[in-house]
Amino acid sequence: MKRYAWAVGVGLGLVAAGVSSAGGQVQSPAPVELKQNYPNPFNPATTIPFYMDAGLFTDGHRPKVSLKIYNVLAQLVAVPILQGSGEAVDDLELNCANSVGCAFNAYWDGKVLNTDREAASGIYIYQLIVDGRRYTKKMIIMK
Repeated sequence: MKRYAWAVGVGLGLVAAGVSSAGGQVQSPAPVELKQNYPNPFNPATTIPFYMDAGLFTDGHRPKVSLKIYNVLAQLVAVPILQGSGEAVDDLELNCANSVGCAFNAYWDGKVLNTDREAASGIYIYQLIVDGRRYTKKMIIMK
């Protein structure tokens, strides 16, 4: 079993991959899947895909979603936008009409929040929060 943990801001992100049940069978996939950004490494922009299972949208529920990018010092660097709507992924309530689930893509232009300055080369952490649950991965900017 692989575990990844990063201290980001106040919370601790923890993701487990390949979790097996006591009977040796692999459990069903999580209702949220944060995927690896692409391209990675990137310069100057990247896409961050994530998937949410249809079960999150039952009974008209609209999950509250945020996606934030931090540097290795846990400082907020950027909030990507949702492709298609152009809205910042910050407490967005998303919809899904598909009976299986929905794939979403966020876009980051590589610029530091509220500036025209490009982020420096290095490792960055991106964290997706869906209804309070955290999912975390890392990415690399290489210039």
